[in-house]
Parts: sequence; structure tokens; C-alpha cells
Amino acid sequence: MKGRAGGRTSGGRTSGDRGRERLKAARLSPRDVAHVGSSGLRSRPMRVVLSALGIAIGIATMISVVGISASSQAQLLRELDKLGTNLLVASPGESMFAGEEVKLPEESVGMVGRIKGVQDVGATADLNATVRRTEKVDEDDTGGIAVKATTADLLRVLRGEVSSGGWLNTATGRYPSVVLGHVAAERLGIMEPGRQVWLGERYFTVVGILGPLPLAPEIERSALVGWEGANRLLDFDGHPTSVYERSADAAVEDVRKVMAATVDPRNPQNVKVTDPSSALRAKAATEGAFSSLLLGLGGIALLVGGVGVANTMIISVLERRYEIGLRRSLGATRGQIRIQFVTESLMLSGLGGLAGVALGAAATGVYAHSGGLPWVVPLWAVAGGFGATLVIGTVAGLYPAVRASRLSPTLALHAA
Repeated sequence: MKGRAGGRTSGGRTSGDRGRERLKAARLSPRDVAHVGSSGLRSRPMRVVLSALGIAIGIATMISVVGISASSQAQLLRELDKLGTNLLVASPGESMFAGEEVKLPEESVGMVGRIKGVQDVGATADLNATVRRTEKVDEDDTGGIAVKATTADLLRVLRGEVSSGGWLNTATGRYPSVVLGHVAAERLGIMEPGRQVWLGERYFTVVGILGPLPLAPEIERSALVGWEGANRLLDFDGHPTSVYERSADAAVEDVRKVMAATVDPRNPQNVKVTDPSSALRAKAATEGAFSSLLLGLGGIALLVGGVGVANTMIISVLERRYEIGLRRSLGATRGQIRIQFVTESLMLSGLGGLAGVALGAAATGVYAHSGGLPWVVPLWAVAGGFGATLVIGTVAGLYPAVRASRLSPTLALHAA
């Protein structure tokens, strides 16, 4: 009775003290969370590989699409930096009177050279002639090759290069000599200078073959003869067809405004001024336009991979009920069970994401190497892709984790 009245136990603690004591669940350190989260992955490696493969395919698709697009765009921008964006071309426009032929004045080249800010000027003129391997080839079989007269400064204005042989100079430009654009040389089957071609009504000697000219594709498909030689040998009237000028970057817009009026002061409306580099700039700006479809396909593959991860985690919960029941009976809280399975899902998705990033970067590298492009994989694409896998892993693991945490320890052990 005394013991009861005093509220004392044999250990000297009151019943109130005992009631106030609570059992506290052990806290899991980050190392413990990683250990319990990876235990399911280590025990089922084949399932892990197959589940992570879906995530990897989705991420690899997205990374490679963005990387290939970025590599192509970098190549275009590199070409623009090399070729410059300060080239303008003046050519005949459409006359106000139907059927009237528009010609640029003979003095156009010299007039454009006097514009403030212009650094170099060159010109070409279309000639009424054809070029063939021999005179025995049908005259109508031109292969789409134009014959043009050219000034000596044209190659410098276009920042072109001669792949073999040499360019027309003061001496060779007066005589039956011709320089072929690289496309024209391929169509004629001439790979080295020194050969002769039938041009007009006589043989001309090929003195050089040009390299690619991205800003002047019309020159690539032409046979070029000297301005004076064309006058003497091909009845050239001296009127240029295209006037090319290279100006200082800061003066491009000012030159553009006055170029038509300078070329033909009487009829400036008959002169068309174009910017050849605008096509490359537009191409660089729209390089990723068709990537959205492939990115969508990659997103679908990533979503399918996330469904696969969720399915794998649900099966894992069903198969590991005994483990869950045992951990719960030993004091693991529902929160710790949830953390375990969410961590496992994150690890599974993370492995797939890392593999996908590596595969996507490798695919971009192979494409860039085979096409001679710079290898560019944007950091934002890598970070965004891997971040997407972690989000998918979290979402895919939430339902299985909640389901696992709600399992009754008694029923789980009994079912096992």
C-alpha cells in the first residue's frame, strides 16, 4: 500500500515519470540512407539495368539532339566569323518597263570603291559562252556551268582560296586562261590545273581551281576568265553583272543605304543590293527548328522510362514485404521506409541519367567528328537532362514508397 500510495516503483521512478518517457526512433544518417536505398539495387542488378535503360535512352536522345544542333550552329557561326558579315552585292533588279534588260553601268566598280568605308571591290559579268571538256561535247551539255568575266580583286573581296594552281593576274587575265570553281571543276572532271577546256570557240588553259565559297555559291559553279581577256576574246561589253564590296563592319548599313544610288545614279530602283551572309545567319538562327520534334520524342522516351521505374519499384515493394515488415517491427518508422524507397528510385533514375548523358555526348561526338564539326554539348542540356531524371525518379518512387510505408508489420510478416 505504501508503495502504491507513494507512486513509486522498485526502481525509484514514479508512474508519471514512466508515462512521460517516449521511445525515440533512431535517425538515419545520409550514409545509412544511401546504404538501405542501394540494397534493393544490388540484389537485382539485371532488373536495374533494364529499368535504367529506358531513362538512358530518353536522356541520350535529348542530349544528342541538342548537342548535334549546337555543333552545327557553332560550325555556321565559325564560318560567319571567318567569312565576315560585311559583304554586300549589287546586281541588276527588275526594270519598271516589261521586257527591258537592266544593265549596270561600266563604271560601277570604280564608283562603289569611292564610297566611304568600302575596303575592297570586285565584280563579275555573265558571258554568252559555254565551257566543255572538248569541242566534241554537245554545246547544250553545259553541266549548269556559267562562264563569267572577273576582276582581279574578286578573290580578295570574297576571302576565297585557290585549292590548286593560282588566281588570275594581270598577265594571265589577258590571255585564254580560266579559273574553275570547285563545283565546276568536279562537273568537268578536272582535278588539277594545266588541263584545257573548250570555252567559247577556242581552248582555254585551266590555271587554278577554287576552294568552296559559302557566300558566293554562284562562283563555285562558274568558269572565270580575266576582265580584259573576256573583252578581247569573248566579245564582253564591259557591263558588270554583280559588284561585290567588302566594307568596315561599322559602315555596312551606311554603305547599303547609298550603294544602289552609287551604282546607277539615274535609276537606283533598278539595282538590287543583297547581303549573302544573311542566309547563313538565318540558317544558324533556325538550326534548332526541327529539333523540337526529336526533343519531344526524347521526352516521351523519358516518360516511358519513368513509368518503367515506377513499375519496378511497385514490384520491388511487393517482393520485399517481409523485409519491410521486419524493419517496421524493429522500429523503423513510416518516414524511414518512404525515404528508403524514394532513395532507391532516385538512384535507379540517376544511374539511367548518367548513362544517358554519356551516350548522348558520345553520339554527338561521333556525329561532329564524322562531319568535321566542333563538338558542342551545352551544359544547360546536361544539367537539365540529369535534373529531369531526378524529378522523374522522385515522382516515380513516391507512390511505391507511400505504399510500402503503409504496410502493416504484422500482415507483412504473416504474408511472407
